Amino acid sequence: MNKKLQELLIEGLNFLPGNQQQLELSVLALALNRNILIEDVPGMGKTTLVKFLAKITGLDFRRIQFTSDLLPSDVLGVSVFQKETESFHFKQGPIFGELILADELNRGTPKTQSALLQAMEEKFVSVDGQSYKLPNHFCLFATQNPRGQFGTFPLPESQLDRFLFKISMGHLTKSEEMNLLATGSRLEMLEKLTPVITKNDLREWESTIKKVETSSMLLSYVTDLLHQTRSAEGVVGLSPRAGLDLLDASRGQAWLKGRDYVVPDDVQAAFPFVSGHRMYSHHSLTVSQEQGRSLELLKQVPFIKK
Repeated sequence: MNKKLQELLIEGLNFLPGNQQQLELSVLALALNRNILIEDVPGMGKTTLVKFLAKITGLDFRRIQFTSDLLPSDVLGVSVFQKETESFHFKQGPIFGELILADELNRGTPKTQSALLQAMEEKFVSVDGQSYKLPNHFCLFATQNPRGQFGTFPLPESQLDRFLFKISMGHLTKSEEMNLLATGSRLEMLEKLTPVITKNDLREWESTIKKVETSSMLLSYVTDLLHQTRSAEGVVGLSPRAGLDLLDASRGQAWLKGRDYVVPDDVQAAFPFVSGHRMYSHHSLTVSQEQGRSLELLKQVPFIKK
């Protein structure tokens, strides 16, 4: 494993014990320059995880607190008329950062949620007919409360499909929770953290992950998985974009293990977090239920050497 990556993960587990899987997936999203959705009830450490990553990477961090009265212009920015020049000047919104925390995203109205769609996919925003490029490194880490909680608006399928991963924090073990109670709130410890990696490290990691090899048999396996989701009863199958994301995530899993090639175990490790939130159904499911459905589907598709 890369030395700096190992150092980051060790620092993360010291800071957020019991969250190794969440930390690894979050680092993968950062390395791949992608978006991640974290769903859980309040107080589970969702915001703390993102703030830790901001501190440890030194990225330009912006937080947007989503509420029902937040407007798209509060996120993207607004054109302001300047009397001196008799022209409009675009004032950038908080979306123009490198690591964005969209906190409680599903408390924003659908109109405000949709303001993020272009940024999440194209790394551009359009305001008043003009397009503005976001920073080269742009990751959106969104948190949301479980569906059905008071004052929430479900995210549209088109937006869910733009998140590489969806995770939850989950509960700590008894010993981990005792340690947390003994050491106090992690928010108070954030100021003492210093960057472990740089933007150059993230760029190198992204380049390395993209070079991880996938065999024709592996591609066939991924294709079989995609088609199996499309024949599953009661759900909408995965899109081609989801297939590309699954390959990227599988390469990332191989990279975490120190390999330069993907094996079926990598695909299976990534699949629940890539697919769970994209296989839409009419029933409101928890994150664990979504991932459980994905794991059941995995059992139906064997890896066949061809």
